[in-house]
Amino acid sequence: MEKNATYTSFVALGDSFTEGMSDLQPDGSYRGWADLLAARLAARTPGFRYANLAVRGKLIGQILDEQVDTAVAMRADVVTLVGGLNDTLRPTYDAGRVLGQLEESVERLAPACGQLVLMRSPARRGPVMERFRPRWEKLFSFVDELGARHGALVVDLYGAPVLGEQRMWDVDRLHLTADGHRRVAEAVWQALGGEPADDWRAELAPDLPQGWLMRRTGDARFARQYLGPWIGRRLTGRSTGDGRPPKRPELLPYEPLPGDAGVRPEQA
Repeated sequence: MEKNATYTSFVALGDSFTEGMSDLQPDGSYRGWADLLAARLAARTPGFRYANLAVRGKLIGQILDEQVDTAVAMRADVVTLVGGLNDTLRPTYDAGRVLGQLEESVERLAPACGQLVLMRSPARRGPVMERFRPRWEKLFSFVDELGARHGALVVDLYGAPVLGEQRMWDVDRLHLTADGHRRVAEAVWQALGGEPADDWRAELAPDLPQGWLMRRTGDARFARQYLGPWIGRRLTGRSTGDGRPPKRPELLPYEPLPGDAGVRPEQA
């Protein structure tokens, strides 16, 4: 679709990143970049419809099996697909299988929507994550290939240094903060031809360095509350998304919540 087209419907596919963790709302639900983007699109298009099929913990094969055909049937103007990063964190990671499942997902989705959007996902910097970086970069290179081959937009979040900053990530070190999600929504909005509201790549203000004790206390909390349970789920084959339904399984009219960031009168 052409730049500044009027989009009347949006379907988001993926895992926890697209579900919106850890952009926590007062009622205990998660908002996230996809909801923020939907709010901005809905603000300028009466009757705008939105579905979010994402479920935390899903691997790309599960996204293919459980979400793709549903999205194809919806025939939306905009479809976003972000997946594969959870696979790269598994000890049994099979790059050929994962890239093949991603390719099949794109091949099914691209002809069935007005504009398919793919992403080079953001990645937190840090010594633990460095071991996975070669896997991520191979995955993202393939995302670029798929985008070029199928006419999909590719939003390069991985290439934005600010989204690798530790302050952009929640205490679980796996999910973006509210500010991170806001920046992702802005990035996709601009990729779709929306008028920029701000510079989503802007660097954060300088931060005071943490002392040794504070860093070690944070590391201990992370290991106790998040790393240990995460390893336990990997060893037993469980996922936080097991049995959990999508947040918005149907393509229905979307009414933004009061105070949704990014909904600005001048953009309505």
